[in-house]
Amino acid sequence: MKKELEDTQVALEASHKVIAGLTEIGLSMSKKIERMKVKKQKVRANHVECHQKFQARIHEVEDSIQAQHLIIEALVDEKDSLLQTIHGLQEANNAPTPFDGDWEEEPEEEPEEEEIEDIPLGEGEIDDE
Repeated sequence: MKKELEDTQVALEASHKVIAGLTEIGLSMSKKIERMKVKKQKVRANHVECHQKFQARIHEVEDSIQAQHLIIEALVDEKDSLLQTIHGLQEANNAPTPFDGDWEEEPEEEPEEEEIEDIPLGEGEIDDE
C-alpha cells in the first residue's frame, strides 16, 4: 500500500506540473489575445480616422471643383456679355462685325524675292519705321 501511495503521489505531482504548465500556457494565450484585441481596436480606430479624413478631403475637392465650375460659368457669361457689348458698339459705330469664331488664320506667304519699291508717303500718312 505504501508503494501504491508513492505511485499515486508521483502521479499527482506530475498532474500538478501538467496543470501548472497548461495554466501558464493559458495565461500567456489570454495575454496575447488581450494584446491582439487592443491592437485590433487601434487598427479599427485608425481605419475609421483615415476613412473620415479621406471623406473630408473628397468633400473639399468636390467643393473646390464646384466653385471652379461656378467661376468658369461666370467667366463664360461675362465673356458673352462683353462680346455682346462689343458687337453693339461696333454696330453703333458702323464698324465691321467682330470675330465670330469661324475665322481661320491664313498661312503667311513668303514674299517673293523681288525688290520692294519705296512708296513716297502722302500727306497725312504716318511712317511707322
